Amino acid sequence: MKNYFSKSEIALWSFSVLLIIGSFCIFDRENYLTLTASLIGVTSLIFNAKGNPFGQLLMVIFSLLYGIISYTFDYYGEMITYIGMTMPMAVFALISWLKNPYENNKAEVKVNSIKKTEALFMCVAAGIITFLFYFILSYFDTANIIPSTLSVTTSFAAVYLTFRRSPLFALAYASNDIVLIVLWTMASVYDIRYISVVVCFAAFLVNDIYGYINWQKMKKRQKKSALKQEFIL
Repeated sequence: MKNYFSKSEIALWSFSVLLIIGSFCIFDRENYLTLTASLIGVTSLIFNAKGNPFGQLLMVIFSLLYGIISYTFDYYGEMITYIGMTMPMAVFALISWLKNPYENNKAEVKVNSIKKTEALFMCVAAGIITFLFYFILSYFDTANIIPSTLSVTTSFAAVYLTFRRSPLFALAYASNDIVLIVLWTMASVYDIRYISVVVCFAAFLVNDIYGYINWQKMKKRQKKSALKQEFIL
């Protein structure tokens, strides 16, 4: 475990943590739940970037805490999405990743690719869920309903692709990060403490982009290894 993370990964995680703590000290200083959720979330991403199932376990905890934070600003869409969808899907993803290790290495999941037909199914399902959630969120008078609804779309795509072990899950989460940066920037206009949440998702965005890059490397390495084994056999 000593050499598990590269120097660049340690630097990325350390910078993210310092950024989150710094923004908390400047803009919040009170809501330690937000700080705790942010630190757990950014730690889960560095493990997810390595294809480590432990990252999904941390995502379950983050989803619960983030749902509570969303409730405090009447972002019911975020609360319902993370507690009702992201958290349970993270559990399923955890099970899926544990059941599909790469060459019996429990610290790295076997990378999967989805076909065009499955991608089409996911898009249709995301569209239906988005349509339904718009009316649900309208009923609850959800603040900033358009970005809140869009967050449902990107979150669904992200959790689905995570469950299916596709490298695209990181890009879907990156898209969700952008939506959430907009969403919490709107909230910070009314309460400056939420700037710390904006900074949190900015850090998440950088980590998710790195996660996609690393998963592509994992995919190539695993594919190359499989071809070598076939050649030997």
